[in-house]
Amino acid sequence: MSIVAEPTLPSVGEPTLRPPSNLWRDAARRFSKNKLAVGALIVLVLLILAAIFADVISPARYDFSVLAEANQFPNSAHLLGTDTVGRDFLSRLIYGARVSLTVGFSVQLIALLIGLPLGIIAGMFGGWPDYVIMRGVEVLTSVPIWLFALFLISVWRSSDSAPGGGMINVIVAIGLVSWVDICRLTRAQLLTLREKEFVLAATAIGAKPLHIALHHLLPNALTPLIVAVTLGVPTAIFTEAGLSFLGFGINDPLPSWGKMVADSSSYIRVYWHLGLFPTLMIAVTMLAFSFVGDGLRDALDPHLKT
Repeated sequence: MSIVAEPTLPSVGEPTLRPPSNLWRDAARRFSKNKLAVGALIVLVLLILAAIFADVISPARYDFSVLAEANQFPNSAHLLGTDTVGRDFLSRLIYGARVSLTVGFSVQLIALLIGLPLGIIAGMFGGWPDYVIMRGVEVLTSVPIWLFALFLISVWRSSDSAPGGGMINVIVAIGLVSWVDICRLTRAQLLTLREKEFVLAATAIGAKPLHIALHHLLPNALTPLIVAVTLGVPTAIFTEAGLSFLGFGINDPLPSWGKMVADSSSYIRVYWHLGLFPTLMIAVTMLAFSFVGDGLRDALDPHLKT
């Protein structure tokens, strides 16, 4: 006769085992409680998927034009209508998401590649490297990002034919002035952390400054950097939209939400859809990134114990 062991139940009041707590698990739990941030994250995921699979989900090519169907209002054949040269407006909005998100993420990548090393050098070593870097940061801070980007794009336009529909020029121009905040934030974090006990202990056992910066200081400074990058993406998208609105951004036929708004300015009293839909897309994208960034900032705050 076989004996089947009965399952043992925990006694009343006995604590249940839970996985050990850490910063990222606690941050994920706090972020999941922020309904606004979770909803904004879902919107961003949908936008990213639409940008990636634009070739699949778009009803037509963004540059396919039928002049006989120009300036149509939303209808069954064109859900969001057509533009002034007969291109499907929904398709151009979807491809515009690809352009805007590419600009936003690429600009932040350039900002990290420039600002992060300079911030580490300034914050870790101090002295004359810190002085030179921070004087450069102050000079760039005094120049409005729009004017500097306009200057760079104007110079490049006079010397080449704006490869990539002008998107490469826009990304580089905005990226070259967006690294300043990353640099200052990294420097400030390293100046605070380098006096901590674990850094002094690593120095005492002979660790090199570069090793200390990369393995001890930078991991502890990631929280504000993640939030800064998240909030920097909508700033880059809005800057690109503004440049395209002024005629210094993305070139036709590549769609850009900012340029679509600019092109609609002459027809907005009659063809309202030409300006409304791209404006809504810019607003929704910027709000989604802002809400996610605020949610990450609150979730990654180590002082919160909720």
